[in-house]
Amino acid sequence: MSGVLYLCATPIGNLEDITFRVIRTLKEVDLIAAEDTRHSIKLLNHFDIKTPMTSYHEFNKVDKAKHLVDKLLSGTNIALITDAGTPGISDPGEELVKQAYEAGIEVTSLPGACAAITALTLSGLPTRRFSFEAFLPANKKDRLRILKELEEETRTIILYEAPHRLCKTLHQLQDHLGDRKLTILKELTKKHEMVWQTTISSAIIRYEKEQPKGEFVLVIEGRNAEDIEAQEQSRWDAITIVEHMQIYTERGLDKKEAMKTVAKDRGISKREVYQVLIQEDS
Repeated sequence: MSGVLYLCATPIGNLEDITFRVIRTLKEVDLIAAEDTRHSIKLLNHFDIKTPMTSYHEFNKVDKAKHLVDKLLSGTNIALITDAGTPGISDPGEELVKQAYEAGIEVTSLPGACAAITALTLSGLPTRRFSFEAFLPANKKDRLRILKELEEETRTIILYEAPHRLCKTLHQLQDHLGDRKLTILKELTKKHEMVWQTTISSAIIRYEKEQPKGEFVLVIEGRNAEDIEAQEQSRWDAITIVEHMQIYTERGLDKKEAMKTVAKDRGISKREVYQVLIQEDS
């Protein structure tokens, strides 16, 4: 029989946040795959866990996943842990999970700490709908594409950022999103945990004077849906109904469907649209 892959959430700071189930599982499995064995050995020693470890990280994730899947197929039970938090969230664990499912291996998740969710609940911003982007891409083109997408995002946005890139990212967020409400968090669950409710512009002023230290989570207010609606309305008000109709007919809509869409965009009846078109044709 094949082994089982256990995704084990580990503390993001305070070691007391580990669950009893994770401790038991880490002791019972045959092998622990860790993102950084030098980091994880401190956790294992603290809880007197003697299970052998192997490294599984961003730079060996594809080939090492194949090796781990072979072990799982031979009956080895493996626990996957990340440096902190839940495996598969902004780390190479997703590749191992993908390959495990492709090989027909059972995968189960042992829930626990997650920096993104912890930050969201502490932010004071809306939590019902959110967009998690992790770290923005390093590639300039990809980064710009994501920032452009976030311009229209109405959900609360969660980003991770390293200290040496924080100021650059804040400036880019202001350029693309404007000055939004922002909660900056770091040292989550630790003694010097910081939760700062501010704005993007105020954060820029602070961190241009003060050197950022530690890993940051940025929780950003989504765009106001009413603002989007008002902007759309002003766009339609700036053109005639005939020009508005032309936009949709050029997209392939028939006249009846185009009239219906124009009326909805402008908040008027189809009859009003029809009357304008009749006058234009006469």
